[in-house]
Amino acid sequence: MKAAVYYENGPPGVLKYEDVPDPTCAPNGIVIKVEAVSIEGGDTLNRQGGALMSKPHIVGYQAAGEVVQVGAEVRDFRVGDKAVTTGFNGSHAELRAVAARTAWKIPKGCDVKLAAVVPVPFGTAHDCLFEFGHLKAGETVLVQAGASGVGVAAIQLAKRAGARVLATASSDERLERLKPLGLDAGINYKTHNVPQEVMKLTDNKGVNLVVDSVGGSTLQGSILSLGYRGRVSMVGAAGREPMRVDVGPLMSGNRTLSGVFLGAEIATDRVHNMIQSLVNEVAEGKLKVLIDKTFPLSDAAGAHAYIESRKAVGRVLLIP
Repeated sequence: MKAAVYYENGPPGVLKYEDVPDPTCAPNGIVIKVEAVSIEGGDTLNRQGGALMSKPHIVGYQAAGEVVQVGAEVRDFRVGDKAVTTGFNGSHAELRAVAARTAWKIPKGCDVKLAAVVPVPFGTAHDCLFEFGHLKAGETVLVQAGASGVGVAAIQLAKRAGARVLATASSDERLERLKPLGLDAGINYKTHNVPQEVMKLTDNKGVNLVVDSVGGSTLQGSILSLGYRGRVSMVGAAGREPMRVDVGPLMSGNRTLSGVFLGAEIATDRVHNMIQSLVNEVAEGKLKVLIDKTFPLSDAAGAHAYIESRKAVGRVLLIP
């Protein structure tokens, strides 16, 4: 099969398009013929500095396509089903093998490209808001990096839960594209001080919850944006900065900072069922997926470079 691989960590240019052996199907797993790869934020971070499980290494968390092999122990999938899959690597390829427990059926009639985007960003956003963020109707949420995959999902999920939704992005144009999803007020972090703008928008009360997938210096701004008993769900390091923050303001306002990692519970019944529900809702049109741009798998380097330009709104896909 063909795959986008690299032999050493580095910038997007380390990605090469090569022939590699086909993956094998485990007894508890499935193999899909990939139709769409959703490039996740962690994919670019892993390419830049993550462990290489093999040489050449195939990066990538998430891909969707048609099931072409089913392990002997698997009962929930059949050859010919459509599935979206997750795993710690291996998505940037024509074929992808995963445990069936980290795969979800795509309902008939659903565009595979839309389903390819759902599990990691929508599942992460759901956990940040509800499982760990304890969001209630009537509260105010700040979504850092609102134009990211997690941001797009979090805006929609928070809005339909009855929250007022604020979000940040790097341009006014990107913020405008988020308004149809339920964004109430946007903050351009390039031109405005985020905590100061939050206080203006909340009559100096601060927000009840922040979803922060950026980390670094942004995390400090998230903490300073909180109201009394406010919570931060910290879920990533997309900003690629060291996590050095002053946690003193947490104590003074009885505030909480929670780390969220979907992968730690992704094989549990709770998360598996939650993600299947989200996939179904996308198929039914109840939740929207934003696909900014598609690239051929052969140009994975170009796709990664585009993501790192911070121009995308929503997800960037690779098509084998």
